Amino acid sequence: MNITSKIVALSSAVAFALQIALALLMLRYFSPEDVGMFSVISQIGFFWTTLALAQTQLRLLANHGASVFEDARQAWVSSLQRFVWLSPVAALAVWWSGLSFVNALLWALLLSLCQLTWMLAQSMRLRMVGIWAQAGVRVLPPLMALLVAVGAVFMQWSGPALLAAALLGYAVGATWILPAFFSSCLNPQDLSPAPITPRSGDTRSAALRMTHTLADALLLTAIVVMWQRMYGEQETGWMSAALRVMGFVPAVVHMAWAQVLLAQPQDRHTNPLWIGLGGIIIVVLLGTTCEIAIELKWLDKNWQGISPYLLPLVLWQGCCCLTAAYSFRPFETKKAKIYTFACLGVSAIQINVLFFILLTESLANSYLHFYWFSNISSICFFIVFLWLRQLK
Repeated sequence: MNITSKIVALSSAVAFALQIALALLMLRYFSPEDVGMFSVISQIGFFWTTLALAQTQLRLLANHGASVFEDARQAWVSSLQRFVWLSPVAALAVWWSGLSFVNALLWALLLSLCQLTWMLAQSMRLRMVGIWAQAGVRVLPPLMALLVAVGAVFMQWSGPALLAAALLGYAVGATWILPAFFSSCLNPQDLSPAPITPRSGDTRSAALRMTHTLADALLLTAIVVMWQRMYGEQETGWMSAALRVMGFVPAVVHMAWAQVLLAQPQDRHTNPLWIGLGGIIIVVLLGTTCEIAIELKWLDKNWQGISPYLLPLVLWQGCCCLTAAYSFRPFETKKAKIYTFACLGVSAIQINVLFFILLTESLANSYLHFYWFSNISSICFFIVFLWLRQLK
Protein backbone atom coordinates (compact mmCIF):
# COMPACT_ATOMS: atom_id res chain seq x y z
CA MET A 1 0.00 0.00 0.00
CA ASN A 2 1.26 3.51 -0.78
CA ILE A 3 1.36 6.31 1.79
CA THR A 4 -2.00 7.72 0.68
CA SER A 5 -3.70 4.36 1.23
CA LYS A 6 -2.16 4.08 4.69
CA ILE A 7 -3.27 7.57 5.69
CA VAL A 8 -6.81 6.96 4.40
CA ALA A 9 -7.02 3.61 6.21
CA LEU A 10 -5.76 5.07 9.50
CA SER A 11 -7.99 8.15 9.32
CA SER A 12 -11.02 5.97 8.48
CA ALA A 13 -10.31 3.84 11.54
CA VAL A 14 -10.05 6.94 13.76
CA ALA A 15 -13.28 8.32 12.29
CA PHE A 16 -15.03 5.03 13.03
CA ALA A 17 -13.77 5.10 16.63
CA LEU A 18 -15.16 8.63 17.03
CA GLN A 19 -18.54 7.47 15.72
CA ILE A 20 -18.55 4.62 18.25
CA ALA A 21 -17.77 7.13 21.03
CA LEU A 22 -20.71 9.28 19.88
CA ALA A 23 -22.99 6.24 19.88
CA LEU A 24 -21.97 5.38 23.46
CA LEU A 25 -22.55 8.99 24.48
CA MET A 26 -26.06 8.86 23.00
CA LEU A 27 -26.92 5.72 24.92
CA ARG A 28 -25.61 7.16 28.17
CA TYR A 29 -26.85 10.74 28.21
CA PHE A 30 -29.75 11.08 25.76
CA SER A 31 -33.31 9.85 26.10
CA PRO A 32 -34.75 7.14 23.82
CA GLU A 33 -37.06 9.79 22.35
CA ASP A 34 -34.12 12.02 21.40
CA VAL A 35 -32.17 9.13 19.91
CA GLY A 36 -35.25 7.85 18.09
CA MET A 37 -36.02 11.21 16.48
CA PHE A 38 -32.38 11.66 15.52
CA SER A 39 -32.21 8.16 14.01
CA VAL A 40 -35.31 8.64 11.88
CA ILE A 41 -34.33 12.07 10.54
CA SER A 42 -30.70 11.14 9.93
CA GLN A 43 -31.72 7.93 8.13
CA ILE A 44 -34.07 9.86 5.86
CA GLY A 45 -31.26 12.32 5.18
CA PHE A 46 -28.79 9.54 4.42
CA PHE A 47 -31.22 7.84 2.03
CA TRP A 48 -31.77 11.21 0.31
CA THR A 49 -28.01 11.73 0.05
CA THR A 50 -27.30 8.25 -1.29
CA LEU A 51 -29.87 8.48 -4.08
CA ALA A 52 -28.93 12.05 -4.97
CA LEU A 53 -25.27 11.09 -5.34
CA ALA A 54 -26.06 7.98 -7.41
CA GLN A 55 -22.37 7.00 -7.02
CA THR A 56 -21.21 10.34 -8.45
CA GLN A 57 -18.42 10.35 -5.87
CA LEU A 58 -17.09 7.15 -7.47
CA ARG A 59 -17.44 8.63 -10.94
CA LEU A 60 -15.45 11.65 -9.75
CA LEU A 61 -12.63 9.29 -8.81
CA ALA A 62 -12.74 7.20 -11.98
CA ASN A 63 -13.20 9.89 -14.64
CA HIS A 64 -10.25 12.27 -14.72
CA GLY A 65 -10.91 15.47 -16.63
CA ALA A 66 -8.49 18.31 -17.26
CA SER A 67 -9.22 19.86 -13.85
CA VAL A 68 -10.16 18.14 -10.60
CA PHE A 69 -11.94 21.33 -9.54
CA GLU A 70 -14.09 21.42 -12.66
CA ASP A 71 -14.92 17.73 -12.22
CA ALA A 72 -15.91 18.36 -8.59
CA ARG A 73 -18.11 21.32 -9.52
CA GLN A 74 -19.89 19.31 -12.20
CA ALA A 75 -20.36 16.38 -9.80
CA TRP A 76 -21.83 18.68 -7.15
CA VAL A 77 -24.23 20.39 -9.58
CA SER A 78 -25.51 17.12 -11.04
CA SER A 79 -25.99 15.68 -7.55
CA LEU A 80 -27.79 18.84 -6.46
CA GLN A 81 -30.21 18.48 -9.38
CA ARG A 82 -31.09 14.93 -8.31
CA PHE A 83 -31.29 16.19 -4.73
CA VAL A 84 -34.03 18.64 -5.76
CA TRP A 85 -35.87 16.04 -7.85
CA LEU A 86 -35.90 13.63 -4.91
CA SER A 87 -37.24 16.18 -2.42
CA PRO A 88 -40.87 14.96 -2.77
CA VAL A 89 -39.72 11.44 -1.86
CA ALA A 90 -37.93 12.76 1.21
CA ALA A 91 -40.96 14.85 2.14
CA LEU A 92 -43.17 11.75 1.86
CA ALA A 93 -40.80 9.82 4.13
CA VAL A 94 -40.87 12.62 6.70
CA TRP A 95 -44.67 12.75 6.58
CA TRP A 96 -44.89 8.96 6.98
CA SER A 97 -42.60 9.10 10.03
CA GLY A 98 -45.21 11.11 11.95
CA LEU A 99 -42.68 13.74 13.11
CA SER A 100 -43.31 17.47 12.96
CA PHE A 101 -43.32 17.87 9.18
CA VAL A 102 -41.67 21.27 8.64
CA ASN A 103 -39.10 20.84 11.42
CA ALA A 104 -38.07 17.32 10.44
CA LEU A 105 -37.96 18.09 6.71
CA LEU A 106 -35.72 21.12 7.29
CA TRP A 107 -33.30 19.09 9.42
CA ALA A 108 -33.25 16.24 6.87
CA LEU A 109 -32.61 18.73 4.04
CA LEU A 110 -29.68 20.41 5.80
CA LEU A 111 -28.16 17.11 6.95
CA SER A 112 -28.48 15.56 3.50
CA LEU A 113 -27.08 18.54 1.60
CA CYS A 114 -24.03 18.86 3.87
CA GLN A 115 -23.41 15.11 3.87
CA LEU A 116 -23.66 14.99 0.07
CA THR A 117 -21.10 17.78 -0.25
CA TRP A 118 -18.79 16.12 2.29
CA MET A 119 -18.79 12.81 0.42
CA LEU A 120 -17.88 14.57 -2.84
CA ALA A 121 -15.15 16.48 -1.00
CA GLN A 122 -13.56 13.20 0.09
CA SER A 123 -13.38 12.01 -3.51
CA MET A 124 -12.02 15.34 -4.71
CA ARG A 125 -9.28 15.34 -2.08
CA LEU A 126 -8.15 11.88 -3.14
CA ARG A 127 -7.25 13.35 -6.53
CA MET A 128 -5.14 16.12 -5.02
CA VAL A 129 -1.67 16.27 -3.52
CA GLY A 130 -1.38 16.79 0.22
CA ILE A 131 -1.96 13.42 1.81
CA TRP A 132 -2.66 14.84 5.28
CA ALA A 133 -5.79 16.47 3.90
CA GLN A 134 -7.10 12.90 3.56
CA ALA A 135 -6.99 12.62 7.35
CA GLY A 136 -8.60 16.01 7.95
CA VAL A 137 -11.54 15.47 5.63
CA ARG A 138 -12.37 12.15 7.31
CA VAL A 139 -11.53 12.76 10.98
CA LEU A 140 -12.60 16.37 11.63
CA PRO A 141 -16.35 15.93 10.87
CA PRO A 142 -17.00 13.10 13.39
CA LEU A 143 -14.68 14.84 15.86
CA MET A 144 -16.72 18.04 15.57
CA ALA A 145 -19.98 16.11 16.02
CA LEU A 146 -18.63 14.41 19.15
CA LEU A 147 -17.39 17.68 20.67
CA VAL A 148 -20.73 19.41 20.06
CA ALA A 149 -22.62 16.49 21.62
CA VAL A 150 -20.31 16.50 24.66
CA GLY A 151 -20.75 20.26 24.99
CA ALA A 152 -24.52 19.88 24.83
CA VAL A 153 -24.40 17.31 27.65
CA PHE A 154 -22.33 19.56 29.92
CA MET A 155 -24.44 22.63 29.12
CA GLN A 156 -27.62 20.56 29.60
CA TRP A 157 -29.03 21.90 26.37
CA SER A 158 -32.64 20.83 25.88
CA GLY A 159 -32.69 21.46 22.13
CA PRO A 160 -32.03 19.00 19.27
CA ALA A 161 -28.41 18.48 20.30
CA LEU A 162 -27.79 15.32 18.29
CA LEU A 163 -29.15 16.82 15.08
CA ALA A 164 -27.12 19.99 15.62
CA ALA A 165 -23.97 17.94 16.29
CA ALA A 166 -24.42 15.88 13.13
CA LEU A 167 -25.16 18.98 11.04
CA LEU A 168 -22.08 20.83 12.24
CA GLY A 169 -19.95 17.76 11.62
CA TYR A 170 -21.20 17.38 8.06
CA ALA A 171 -20.80 21.13 7.51
CA VAL A 172 -17.13 20.94 8.54
CA GLY A 173 -16.66 18.08 6.10
CA ALA A 174 -18.42 20.03 3.33
CA THR A 175 -15.95 22.91 3.61
CA TRP A 176 -13.22 20.69 2.16
CA ILE A 177 -14.81 21.08 -1.27
CA LEU A 178 -14.34 24.88 -1.22
CA PRO A 179 -11.17 24.78 -3.39
CA ALA A 180 -13.39 23.68 -6.28
CA PHE A 181 -15.23 27.02 -6.02
CA PHE A 182 -12.64 29.35 -4.49
CA SER A 183 -9.30 27.83 -5.49
CA SER A 184 -7.73 31.23 -6.14
CA CYS A 185 -7.99 32.04 -2.42
CA LEU A 186 -5.86 29.09 -1.33
CA ASN A 187 -2.32 27.80 -1.70
CA PRO A 188 -1.89 26.64 -5.33
CA GLN A 189 0.82 24.14 -4.40
CA ASP A 190 -1.50 22.32 -1.99
CA LEU A 191 -4.38 22.33 -4.44
CA SER A 192 -2.61 21.01 -7.54
CA PRO A 193 -4.18 17.82 -8.87
CA ALA A 194 -2.04 14.76 -8.25
CA PRO A 195 -0.25 13.47 -11.37
CA ILE A 196 -2.24 10.66 -12.95
CA THR A 197 -2.22 8.28 -15.86
CA PRO A 198 -5.75 8.62 -17.33
CA ARG A 199 -6.59 4.98 -17.93
CA SER A 200 -9.73 4.54 -15.83
CA GLY A 201 -13.29 5.60 -16.42
CA ASP A 202 -16.92 5.23 -15.41
CA THR A 203 -19.03 4.87 -18.54
CA ARG A 204 -22.31 4.15 -16.75
CA SER A 205 -25.33 6.36 -17.24
CA ALA A 206 -26.80 8.30 -14.33
CA ALA A 207 -29.86 6.03 -14.42
CA LEU A 208 -27.72 2.89 -14.11
CA ARG A 209 -25.72 4.36 -11.24
CA MET A 210 -28.95 5.39 -9.55
CA THR A 211 -30.32 1.85 -9.94
CA HIS A 212 -27.14 0.39 -8.43
CA THR A 213 -27.34 2.78 -5.49
CA LEU A 214 -31.04 2.15 -4.95
CA ALA A 215 -30.52 -1.64 -4.93
CA ASP A 216 -27.80 -1.39 -2.28
CA ALA A 217 -29.84 0.97 -0.11
CA LEU A 218 -33.00 -1.13 -0.34
CA LEU A 219 -31.14 -4.34 0.52
CA LEU A 220 -29.59 -2.94 3.68
CA THR A 221 -32.90 -1.40 4.70
CA ALA A 222 -34.77 -4.65 4.01
CA ILE A 223 -32.43 -6.69 6.21
CA VAL A 224 -32.86 -4.44 9.23
CA VAL A 225 -36.59 -3.88 8.76
CA MET A 226 -37.28 -7.60 8.28
CA TRP A 227 -35.31 -8.56 11.39
CA GLN A 228 -37.13 -5.91 13.39
CA ARG A 229 -40.54 -7.06 12.15
CA MET A 230 -39.95 -10.82 12.31
CA TYR A 231 -37.64 -11.33 15.27
CA GLY A 232 -37.91 -8.24 17.47
CA GLU A 233 -35.63 -5.48 18.72
CA GLN A 234 -33.16 -7.69 20.59
CA GLU A 235 -32.40 -9.97 17.64
CA THR A 236 -32.13 -6.92 15.40
CA GLY A 237 -29.67 -5.36 17.82
CA TRP A 238 -27.48 -8.47 17.86
CA MET A 239 -27.46 -8.80 14.08
CA SER A 240 -27.06 -5.11 13.22
CA ALA A 241 -24.32 -4.48 15.81
CA ALA A 242 -22.18 -7.33 14.48
CA LEU A 243 -22.88 -6.33 10.86
CA ARG A 244 -21.93 -2.71 11.55
CA VAL A 245 -18.57 -3.63 13.10
CA MET A 246 -17.51 -6.23 10.52
CA GLY A 247 -19.01 -4.36 7.57
CA PHE A 248 -16.64 -1.51 8.30
CA VAL A 249 -13.67 -3.60 7.12
CA PRO A 250 -14.64 -4.04 3.42
CA ALA A 251 -15.71 -0.38 3.45
CA VAL A 252 -12.18 0.64 4.52
CA VAL A 253 -10.65 -1.68 1.91
CA HIS A 254 -12.72 0.07 -0.74
CA MET A 255 -11.98 3.59 0.53
CA ALA A 256 -8.31 3.15 1.38
CA TRP A 257 -7.36 0.94 -1.57
CA ALA A 258 -9.76 0.82 -4.52
CA GLN A 259 -10.76 4.49 -4.39
CA VAL A 260 -7.15 5.61 -4.00
CA LEU A 261 -6.15 3.62 -7.09
CA LEU A 262 -9.02 5.15 -9.07
CA ALA A 263 -8.03 8.64 -7.99
CA GLN A 264 -4.28 8.09 -8.41
CA PRO A 265 -3.71 5.26 -10.92
CA GLN A 266 -0.30 3.63 -10.82
CA ASP A 267 1.40 1.35 -13.29
CA ARG A 268 2.70 -0.93 -10.55
CA HIS A 269 1.15 -1.50 -7.14
CA THR A 270 0.61 -4.14 -4.49
CA ASN A 271 -1.25 -7.27 -5.54
CA PRO A 272 -4.93 -6.64 -4.63
CA LEU A 273 -5.19 -10.22 -3.39
CA TRP A 274 -2.95 -9.40 -0.42
CA ILE A 275 -5.17 -6.43 0.44
CA GLY A 276 -8.27 -8.63 0.32
CA LEU A 277 -6.62 -11.32 2.45
CA GLY A 278 -5.54 -8.65 4.93
CA GLY A 279 -9.17 -7.55 5.21
CA ILE A 280 -10.24 -11.16 5.82
CA ILE A 281 -7.70 -11.49 8.63
CA ILE A 282 -9.06 -8.35 10.31
CA VAL A 283 -12.64 -9.62 9.98
CA VAL A 284 -11.63 -12.95 11.54
CA LEU A 285 -9.86 -11.14 14.39
CA LEU A 286 -12.94 -9.01 15.05
CA GLY A 287 -15.20 -12.06 15.15
CA THR A 288 -12.78 -13.98 17.37
CA THR A 289 -12.35 -11.04 19.75
CA CYS A 290 -16.12 -10.70 20.09
CA GLU A 291 -16.50 -14.42 20.82
CA ILE A 292 -13.72 -14.29 23.42
CA ALA A 293 -15.35 -11.27 25.06
CA ILE A 294 -18.60 -13.23 25.33
CA GLU A 295 -16.92 -16.33 26.75
CA LEU A 296 -14.96 -14.32 29.32
CA LYS A 297 -18.11 -12.33 30.17
CA TRP A 298 -16.53 -9.01 29.24
CA LEU A 299 -19.84 -8.13 27.57
CA ASP A 300 -23.16 -7.90 29.35
CA LYS A 301 -25.08 -11.18 29.36
CA ASN A 302 -27.73 -9.54 27.18
CA TRP A 303 -25.22 -9.62 24.31
CA GLN A 304 -24.62 -13.37 24.39
CA GLY A 305 -27.14 -13.88 21.60
CA ILE A 306 -24.75 -12.20 19.15
CA SER A 307 -22.52 -15.29 19.05
CA PRO A 308 -24.41 -17.34 16.37
CA TYR A 309 -24.23 -14.38 13.98
CA LEU A 310 -20.45 -14.11 14.07
CA LEU A 311 -19.31 -17.01 11.85
CA PRO A 312 -21.78 -16.34 8.99
CA LEU A 313 -20.81 -12.68 9.09
CA VAL A 314 -17.09 -13.50 8.98
CA LEU A 315 -17.64 -15.54 5.81
CA TRP A 316 -19.88 -12.93 4.18
CA GLN A 317 -17.76 -9.86 4.99
CA GLY A 318 -14.56 -11.75 4.22
CA CYS A 319 -15.79 -12.36 0.67
CA CYS A 320 -16.83 -8.70 0.50
CA CYS A 321 -13.21 -7.76 1.33
CA LEU A 322 -11.96 -9.76 -1.66
CA THR A 323 -14.49 -8.09 -3.95
CA ALA A 324 -13.70 -4.63 -2.57
CA ALA A 325 -9.96 -5.13 -3.14
CA TYR A 326 -10.56 -5.69 -6.88
CA SER A 327 -13.47 -3.24 -7.33
CA PHE A 328 -11.28 -0.73 -9.20
CA ARG A 329 -10.60 -3.11 -12.10
CA PRO A 330 -13.95 -2.75 -13.95
CA PHE A 331 -13.29 0.99 -14.24
CA GLU A 332 -9.77 0.43 -15.55
CA THR A 333 -10.95 -2.11 -18.12
CA LYS A 334 -14.10 -0.22 -19.25
CA LYS A 335 -16.38 -2.87 -17.76
CA ALA A 336 -18.12 -0.70 -15.20
CA LYS A 337 -21.54 -1.43 -16.73
CA ILE A 338 -21.02 -5.18 -16.52
CA TYR A 339 -19.84 -4.76 -12.93
CA THR A 340 -23.02 -2.89 -12.00
CA PHE A 341 -25.20 -5.56 -13.63
CA ALA A 342 -23.29 -8.21 -11.68
CA CYS A 343 -23.87 -6.32 -8.43
CA LEU A 344 -27.56 -5.89 -9.29
CA GLY A 345 -27.76 -9.64 -9.86
CA VAL A 346 -26.20 -10.34 -6.48
CA SER A 347 -28.63 -7.91 -4.79
CA ALA A 348 -31.57 -9.61 -6.52
CA ILE A 349 -30.42 -13.02 -5.29
CA GLN A 350 -29.96 -11.68 -1.75
CA ILE A 351 -33.42 -10.10 -1.70
CA ASN A 352 -35.01 -13.32 -2.97
CA VAL A 353 -33.16 -15.44 -0.42
CA LEU A 354 -34.10 -13.00 2.33
CA PHE A 355 -37.82 -13.37 1.59
CA PHE A 356 -37.92 -16.98 0.33
CA ILE A 357 -36.60 -18.43 3.58
CA LEU A 358 -39.62 -17.00 5.39
CA LEU A 359 -41.81 -19.36 3.35
CA THR A 360 -39.93 -22.40 4.66
CA GLU A 361 -41.19 -23.10 8.16
CA SER A 362 -38.25 -25.36 9.07
CA LEU A 363 -35.86 -22.45 8.47
CA ALA A 364 -38.04 -19.67 9.85
CA ASN A 365 -35.92 -18.72 12.84
CA SER A 366 -33.43 -15.89 13.07
CA TYR A 367 -30.18 -17.86 13.21
CA LEU A 368 -30.93 -20.31 10.37
CA HIS A 369 -32.38 -17.46 8.34
CA PHE A 370 -29.19 -15.44 8.69
CA TYR A 371 -27.01 -18.53 8.19
CA TRP A 372 -28.48 -19.28 4.76
CA PHE A 373 -28.64 -15.64 3.74
CA SER A 374 -24.99 -15.03 4.66
CA ASN A 375 -23.68 -18.22 3.06
CA ILE A 376 -25.47 -17.61 -0.24
CA SER A 377 -24.29 -13.98 -0.16
CA SER A 378 -20.73 -15.22 0.43
CA ILE A 379 -20.91 -17.51 -2.61
CA CYS A 380 -22.22 -14.70 -4.79
CA PHE A 381 -19.50 -12.25 -3.76
CA PHE A 382 -16.81 -14.90 -4.17
CA ILE A 383 -17.97 -15.51 -7.76
CA VAL A 384 -17.83 -11.76 -8.44
CA PHE A 385 -14.31 -11.72 -6.96
CA LEU A 386 -13.18 -14.51 -9.30
CA TRP A 387 -14.51 -12.52 -12.27
CA LEU A 388 -12.86 -9.29 -11.12
CA ARG A 389 -9.54 -11.04 -10.58
CA GLN A 390 -9.32 -12.23 -14.18
CA LEU A 391 -9.89 -8.72 -15.58
CA LYS A 392 -6.67 -7.38 -17.04
